[in-house]
Amino acid sequence: MNDGLVERPDCKQSCWWHGDLDEYRNYHDTEWGRPVIDDTRLFEKVCLEGFQSGLSWLTVLRKREGFRAAFASFDIDKVAAFTDADIERCVTDASIVRHRGKIKSTINNAKRAQELQKEFGSLAAYFWAFEPSSQERPARVTKDAIPGFTETSTKISKDLKKRGWSFVGPTTIYAFMQAMGLVNDHLEGCCCRQEIEEIRNDFIRPI
Repeated sequence: MNDGLVERPDCKQSCWWHGDLDEYRNYHDTEWGRPVIDDTRLFEKVCLEGFQSGLSWLTVLRKREGFRAAFASFDIDKVAAFTDADIERCVTDASIVRHRGKIKSTINNAKRAQELQKEFGSLAAYFWAFEPSSQERPARVTKDAIPGFTETSTKISKDLKKRGWSFVGPTTIYAFMQAMGLVNDHLEGCCCRQEIEEIRNDFIRPI
């Protein structure tokens, strides 16, 4: 291991955290850190990061299809219309994390997401307005340089909470930023880092 890099059986170097598990490695290689502007995916991820709190992301990743089935593929309008009966259905659904508070939070956050869409035009426009400048980023992205939360994730967290969102603490929001490509935290030397840098250079930010 060098600065958090691991050698893989495919002879590539990459971030240490996927542990070379097939599903986790695939998530690392094909999803994590790639810029996302689709509101449904953004909403799904911020909700799943809330469910992940206190658990490993791998636990939630393995249940992601169950979550999608339980929460109408994270269609914001459909989730916002969930009733008490839907809450009880989800609480008994073994394919997801059956935490009543987080289930209710997802429904609440869907309603709050609708409000952000009306105010900013899209969730993407809201979240990408917080994209950190290069001055806020570490000069070299190594395992030790990656923070648990940042000034920006704290700012987003405070603003969302003020707007009535829940389960959106600074650490949860920074994990969301990493996954949705608001920052590129693939390590220097990771097989995905340069590709994502090039994608980010060509990426058209939402207005």
